[in-house]
Amino acid sequence: MAAPRRAAVLGSPIAHSLSPVLHRTAYRELGLSGWTYDRFEVDEAALPGFFETLGAEWAGLSLTMPLKRAVIPLLDGISETAASVDAVNTVVCTRDGRRTGDNTDIPGMVAALREHGIDKVEAAAVLGAGATASSALAALSRICPGEIAVYVRSEARAAEMRQWAERLEVSVRIADWADAEQALRAPLVISTTPAGVTDTLARSVPERPAALFDVLYDPWPTTLAARWSAYGGAVVSGLDLLVHQAVLQVEQMTGQAPAPLDAMRKAGERALAAR
Repeated sequence: MAAPRRAAVLGSPIAHSLSPVLHRTAYRELGLSGWTYDRFEVDEAALPGFFETLGAEWAGLSLTMPLKRAVIPLLDGISETAASVDAVNTVVCTRDGRRTGDNTDIPGMVAALREHGIDKVEAAAVLGAGATASSALAALSRICPGEIAVYVRSEARAAEMRQWAERLEVSVRIADWADAEQALRAPLVISTTPAGVTDTLARSVPERPAALFDVLYDPWPTTLAARWSAYGGAVVSGLDLLVHQAVLQVEQMTGQAPAPLDAMRKAGERALAAR
């Protein structure tokens, strides 16, 4: 049995993070007695000081934005996946003090889609152009050989997406948010926008929609996801993403695989239902 160790999720704000629920469930299922997983409110300015407090008992950290980029200079190395989007959401700590970063959001997206039978699509559309959108592009680079339409609300965001497309070597067409209803006819739609932004698009869902991946999980379902499901389309939720990326984090931090996906999902569902 692995010796008891510590892990935590860091961010600001972080009050509603489901990470502790998922990781603690995994520890119980894996029989990791004494392992703990906490949450800490930490902003970019405080992050270096927090790292100075980490001792040999630490196994890893989960990071939310904006810490996903701020943490990189504090690490001994990062994976190719994390480097592809300049974002680390997972830090693995060894007892000798080495700290390495990875990004489990990207393979988590791919795994969540695969679980719903989506292994490959010929084209896709992305709603929004924030930090999650770059991860979506990276995930699509693995399953979509065709054009990816990205619907944005500003030229600044458009420029950012063009840069990510070039870096990730994906074919991207930038489109204006005013035409976002056209995205709903794509074989796969990934919505990366904040709550409420896509509500008005729900009335434009086609009669036979294909697949929607909405990265939100609270509140759920979103107006768009509810309409999409009512029309018979496949829907992948933000909880699906959260669980799959957490599974990968648990496996990296504990060294035990497979992590208990089903138990973690059920724990997440119960926690959301109790809110």
